[in-house]
Amino acid sequence: MRGNDHGTFLSTQPEHHMLPIDIVSRVLHVLTAIMLLGGSIFTLLVLLPSAKTLSDESHQQLASAVGGRWKRLVHVGILLLLATGLYNYVRAVSLHKGDSLYHALLGTKMLLALAVFFLASALVGRSKKLQPIRDQRKRWITVVVLMGIAIVAISGFVKVRGVPAGLATIENISTEEFEPQTPTQP
Repeated sequence: MRGNDHGTFLSTQPEHHMLPIDIVSRVLHVLTAIMLLGGSIFTLLVLLPSAKTLSDESHQQLASAVGGRWKRLVHVGILLLLATGLYNYVRAVSLHKGDSLYHALLGTKMLLALAVFFLASALVGRSKKLQPIRDQRKRWITVVVLMGIAIVAISGFVKVRGVPAGLATIENISTEEFEPQTPTQP
């Protein structure tokens, strides 16, 4: 499909051959984002309210048990998101040369992701300077969740939007369209 009647978007890029590593990278990126955002939503809506009902001693035991495991997932998740995000970007950027909206949205997504990484690290970390963030855990997890939802929304829009047809170049249009036509005799 080359686009609708208005010719607004390309949905295929013949020169962009998908490699098996592309699929692995995308799946790993999405699964990691699901794990971290889902874990943050669970923490905000289920774990924190439930933990309030516990005695101080039980609350500390739960926080210690959950905190260590969650911290490892957060750190590994950030590493995976950075690695797969960089790979996915490098593979896709050539398809969007001159697409200022794509680059603006991806830049916004990256800045939001860096802010999420900072807050998530601060929330599971031990730095005394970042203790005020941990002291207002519910507030900052809410911020992380809202920014995570914004990142997912941006990602979904960019993926569904595709590549604007006006950016089509000879490289991303199949060669069939440029084969010489033999004139028909009247």
